[in-house]
Parts: sequence; structure tokens; C-alpha cells
Amino acid sequence: MKLNIALLAGDGIGPEVIDQAVKVSNAVAKKFNHEITWTAGLTGAAAIDEVGEPYPDSTHEICMAADAVLFGAIGHPRFDNDPKATVRPEQGLLKMRQKLGLFANVRPTFTFPSLIDNSPLKRERIEGTDLIILRELTGGIYFGERGRKDNGNTAFDTCTYTREEVQRLAKLGFEMAMTRSKRLCCVDKANVLETSRLWRETVQDMEKDYPEVTVSYEFVDAVAMRLVQWPNSYDVMITENLFGDILTDEASVISGSMGLMPSASIGVHTSLFEPIHGSYPQAAGKDIANPLATVLSAAMMFEDAFGLKEEAELIRTVVNKSLAEGIVTEDLSGKNKAYKTSEVGDWLANNI
Repeated sequence: MKLNIALLAGDGIGPEVIDQAVKVSNAVAKKFNHEITWTAGLTGAAAIDEVGEPYPDSTHEICMAADAVLFGAIGHPRFDNDPKATVRPEQGLLKMRQKLGLFANVRPTFTFPSLIDNSPLKRERIEGTDLIILRELTGGIYFGERGRKDNGNTAFDTCTYTREEVQRLAKLGFEMAMTRSKRLCCVDKANVLETSRLWRETVQDMEKDYPEVTVSYEFVDAVAMRLVQWPNSYDVMITENLFGDILTDEASVISGSMGLMPSASIGVHTSLFEPIHGSYPQAAGKDIANPLATVLSAAMMFEDAFGLKEEAELIRTVVNKSLAEGIVTEDLSGKNKAYKTSEVGDWLANNI
């Protein structure tokens, strides 16, 4: 199969972890006789430095022409520490989501047997955890009207949703639940927010189309609590943009490291696959960042974008083997030897 993949390394540790995912992907392609064409594009702070904007038209054209996008991370401290900056790396991320129609972020959370004691939560609370959070990605407060008034002393951000936006995300959630345990949880704040009442009303109307799926409705604050109490009580969860942003980061540490969790953003045009961690600029260029989340994102790409399940499973198998054998970076090594980012990538590719 010919695979045309856009490669957006981004900022910070993005280029380093992306390099390892490319090594692993190329090894898989060689083993299974696939041909990968990688096309690199600028995004984030790197794009601002080069062309003055975080998601240039040239990068968008590369993404639109690709079968899938493999993405690293964006962000830089010089923008984080400047509240008056008019152009920011994160604006490129929002623009990319909007222009590619990436309306659904798929965040799995699961545990690794060899690392279960690395989690900040007790073993008995997290064993068996295998959940997916579907976060709506192109609506809500991040895309609503915003501004200042009263001479800049009052600020506002508007949360707006349409029924169609809720329906298309909920449809994915119902369909995903049908392939798993047939349990779906709609997370909202319907006791306070009108947008949440629209979410709950819309999902309730859709229940009749999926009679085999058991649907629960929970307030986001209760879910935030239960995620650290009994995360294995959840399977597929759907929620709006802001709630999903917070809950997915909370859920990510269940495994013991944010450097382990992959994600996918599904949409109207080209789907995008990325690790859930940020750009971690303090580690940039030091060859110490954990590449496994990016490698596992590549596994999701092989399976979800190209239907290559055997290839994806091979990547997951060698990742689990690397964890079991201690071929890990310093965030997971404890008192044992810490391997460099590049060494982990080489080891994974060689084992494939």
C-alpha cells in the first residue's frame, strides 16, 4: 500500500519524538511491503519564526493532500509568558482543527502491566482501566465570541454549540460503544449550562437509534472525581471541548506518564494523530523525551487511517516489550538505566 503522510514535527521535543515514530513506521512499512511518502510542514512557533504565522497555507495544502497527518507538539515559553502576544503557536492548532474539520478528538486511556505501579493511583483502583474519551474539538468556548469591554477590565468568552455539532460527535461515540462494551457516558453540566442541556437533550434523542447501548449522563465535576476513584468504571465517554480538554489530561496520568498516551483527531478531511503531551521545551534537544506516545499514535494511524491492524498491533507489541525490558527514557527508568530518545526509537525499529 502507498501511504501519503504529512509530517508536522512542531516545537520543543516534537521533532525528536516524531523522528522515532518515523523510524518505527518505516520499519513497519519495510516489513509489510508498504511505501510511505513523508511530506514535512511547518507549524507552531517554528512556523511563526519562519513565515510569521503558526499554520501557514503551505502546511494546510500538505495536510489536505495527505492520507493522514502525524503531528508532534507545539508551544514555546516566550509566547506562554507574554499575555499580549498577538500571534501564538496554539492559534495554529485551533486553525488547523477548524480548516481540516477535526471535530472529534479520540483519547484512549489504558494501563501497561509492567508500569502499573508507576501510576499515582493505587493498583487496585486502576487495574483493568481501558476507556476512551471523545472530545468535541471545533466548537464550544474555544471557538466562541470573545473579547474585552469596560476599558479592558471585563473579559468574556462565549460557549456556543449547535445540535448538529453534538450529533456528529455523539454518533461517533455510539458507534464506538457498539464495538466495545456498549456503554456510553455523556459528560455535561446540564444543571447549570444551557449548552449542556442541549448536549443531554440531543444524546437522549439519539438513544432510540442505538437500543443496545446503555447510556449514562453525569456532571463533569462528578466525573472528574470518579476518574481518580474508579476509572475502570468508564468505557466510552463523550463531552464538549473545554470539559474534554481538562478530563483527558486528568485521565492521562492514570497510566503513570503523559508520555505514553496517543490520540487521534477525526474529521471531515484528513485525520491527525498525535501524542497527548505538550512540547516540553525544557527537554528540547537533550534526547531525553519519551517517544512512546508518538510511536503509539503512529500505531493508531496505521489502524484508523489505513485499516492496517496487523501493523498497528506489531507496534503496540514492541512498545510493550520495551517497557517490560526497561528500554525506556528517564521519566520511566527509576533507578535503572535511562535510554536516550533516539536509542528507544532505534530499539523499537530493530525489534520490528
